[in-house]
Amino acid sequence: MAPKLSYVIEFVAEMDRAVKFYQDVVGLPLKFQSPEWSEFATGETMLALHPADGGHIAGTVQLGFYSRRRQQVLQRDERKQRGRCVVSSAS
Repeated sequence: MAPKLSYVIEFVAEMDRAVKFYQDVVGLPLKFQSPEWSEFATGETMLALHPADGGHIAGTVQLGFYSRRRQQVLQRDERKQRGRCVVSSAS
């Protein structure tokens, strides 16, 4: 199975202005809004907005992919760890 795009996070300079753009110009229904995180109802792929900061420049995006193969590898690794916590990246 090919990897599937599961989320897009856009880092924004002004949360309210970005929410207004996606609602009024693009026409996306708002699912959740806060000063630190806003989400739109976009079907299978989540679109979220997050404030820009020192590590994330306004206007940049982060993509997240789901891969069944990756999940199988993580599950196998978790079984090998015998109860110890396994931490992995979000990508």
